[in-house]
Amino acid sequence: MDIKNELNDQEIIRREKLSKYEQLGVEPYGHAFKVTHHAEDIRRLCSKKSPKAIEKMHLEVSIAGRIMAIRRMGKASFINIQDKTGRMQVYLGIDVIGAKNYDIFRLADIGDIVGIQGYVMTTRTGELTVKAQKYTHLTKSLHPLPEKFHGLTDVEERSRRRYLDLIMNDEAKNVALKRPQIIRSIQSFLDEKGFVEVETSILSPILGGASARPFITHHNALDRDFYLRIATELNLKRLLVGGLEKVYEIGRSFRNEGMDSTHNPEFTTIEIYEAYSDLKGIGKLTEDMIRCTAKKVTGSAIVQYQDKTIDFKTKFKWIKLVNLVKEKTGIDFAQPMTFEQAKQLAEQHNVHLDSFKNSVGHVLNEFFEQFCQDDLIQPTFVYEYPIEVSPLTKKCKDERFVQRFELFVNGKELANAYTELNDPQDQKQRFLDQLKAKALGDEEASEMDVDFVEALEYGMPPAGGVGMGIDRLTMLLTNQASIREVILFPTMKPIDK
Repeated sequence: MDIKNELNDQEIIRREKLSKYEQLGVEPYGHAFKVTHHAEDIRRLCSKKSPKAIEKMHLEVSIAGRIMAIRRMGKASFINIQDKTGRMQVYLGIDVIGAKNYDIFRLADIGDIVGIQGYVMTTRTGELTVKAQKYTHLTKSLHPLPEKFHGLTDVEERSRRRYLDLIMNDEAKNVALKRPQIIRSIQSFLDEKGFVEVETSILSPILGGASARPFITHHNALDRDFYLRIATELNLKRLLVGGLEKVYEIGRSFRNEGMDSTHNPEFTTIEIYEAYSDLKGIGKLTEDMIRCTAKKVTGSAIVQYQDKTIDFKTKFKWIKLVNLVKEKTGIDFAQPMTFEQAKQLAEQHNVHLDSFKNSVGHVLNEFFEQFCQDDLIQPTFVYEYPIEVSPLTKKCKDERFVQRFELFVNGKELANAYTELNDPQDQKQRFLDQLKAKALGDEEASEMDVDFVEALEYGMPPAGGVGMGIDRLTMLLTNQASIREVILFPTMKPIDK
């Protein structure tokens, strides 16, 4: 097959230049290049200085990056090169870099990666510029870059070809750099409070730790199926049994479910467990951590998200789930009622129930999801959930409910927390109840984890625990409407042929 038949004119010309580089003694895909400064460093060093002061600095720099613009003027040219911090203009004169070096530059195209050694100056128009003393070709780009305003604008295309998105889209690069800042801020906050960061296994022989459909893989040496973890919870609580007391893990989890603006099958969470704490204690920790992170990363605990102002500075609101449902619907699920009565209320309000959702608690939870959560814009802890939907959580005095909260921001769940269940007999019965639900068709129900029950029998201290979505927090703090924008390589549907 002749590849030239599949190339456009620009791509053919670029490929033909490869041999011309070799004729000039230049490798098209070069070697290491020492970088002393980035664009941002140069701007900072020259900030608020006059052109004369900049000239007197005689600031020698060695920069490298991708050519984003070329303006040729015979024996002199200007280029803009882009590195990880931004763009810098470069002046190239044949009288300075020499005829041979300039001939190498003549082969340059937008998209090529080059190195520049020279001195910082200011042009007549006042633009900060590096006057090149030497031009070094580093990497040939065989494809023209997309047009800035008419090229890579489709969200799907940007997600598939993130490398191009990062080249052309400053906002995408900003998000990519902000995400690790968010993670580092969280780590710093917890480390200062005496928590220990750990790593636990991604492969698990038992489905547990959350209610979700799993990904299943096969271990050849053991000849058995394993699950990709849906949560880190049970292993982290085993560490509480082992005496670590304050632990957290930031890592990937996997759920074989749908994809939308806030869901990706592969996602990042943080789970935190603190011995001798409870729901209120872990709630305060969560609130303080989010507030601190928002302030450190954005400069303020009050952030703009789409068309809303999200206030992480003010104390977060706490409200019981049953009270919230009563406010929205007038129905008081705190009052005793039979499942038949609850089911009738669901039918009257067009609330759909799956066949395995056969309790008042399930109906209550469906009412909350349908009528309440979308209106929770400001940070709100919704607490005391039905026991049926919370198999790993300590009971309240009213045993229909458990000591659990979900933190909602902008109508979406951001975090989920419990006063952890540490009674092994109660935990075993909850697992048995989950098995019954699975038999009725609940594909998200947990399995029996005999080893975890045995661990609890050795004694786990009273504890609070919380899980939070790193991707969703990043969306909020970088003002991104889709989870695809904060995951470098999100899961994508196949391209139709």
